[in-house]
Amino acid sequence: MNKVIDEPSFRYKKYIFNDRYHAGELLAEKLKEYKNKDAYIFAIPAGGIQVGVIIAKKLNLPLDLAITRKLHIPWNKEAGFGAISWDGKIILNKEIIPYLKLTKKEIKQCIIEEKKIIEKRMKLFRGNKPFPNIENKIVIIVDDGLASGFSMLVTIKSIKKMKPREIVIAIPTASLKAINLIKPYVDKIICLNIRSDLFFAVADAYKEWYDLEDEDVIKILNNYKKYEM
Repeated sequence: MNKVIDEPSFRYKKYIFNDRYHAGELLAEKLKEYKNKDAYIFAIPAGGIQVGVIIAKKLNLPLDLAITRKLHIPWNKEAGFGAISWDGKIILNKEIIPYLKLTKKEIKQCIIEEKKIIEKRMKLFRGNKPFPNIENKIVIIVDDGLASGFSMLVTIKSIKKMKPREIVIAIPTASLKAINLIKPYVDKIICLNIRSDLFFAVADAYKEWYDLEDEDVIKILNNYKKYEM
């Protein structure tokens, strides 16, 4: 079986999805085999939550959050040089750091800043809720797209510590480079729109794109909990 499943008609195209919810609906169709299975959806906030709630509802699976942050380049907050997860796991993009000429002090400061944001989000989004026991279960990790892939890679490595039986990545769009980065660490990748753009932007896959604030994520989570009840 092919480890990477895409939608051939979407390859290398832009503005495929109306919005993240639309992308979630299309992904859910590709994930039908997991409906009502012993599986968990883990969405990466902020953008991944809109995709994740749709998949969780369609597949009748529990939804949780994998709170991961890009290590942002100080002078360009849209780009990163690595990522950090909720449990302190850090992966640096060693290929790009020499070109950025970041000092050890600058890297350390970026890590401190992102850790603070993760701690804040853990309290806001999770409160005292413990992580579910996912040992020997299927985990589907969802985001709204992958540019470099480092945020997803660090998430995968943190999830692996909890010993799931299978890890599936479900993403609407990704660069070919990001797909190749994470492929060795997972059982399956479902990515509808794979592109090999020189300058890849996740937003280019969407007709409607906007950044989600923490308040948006809380509202979506609260609405999802009402749906569960």
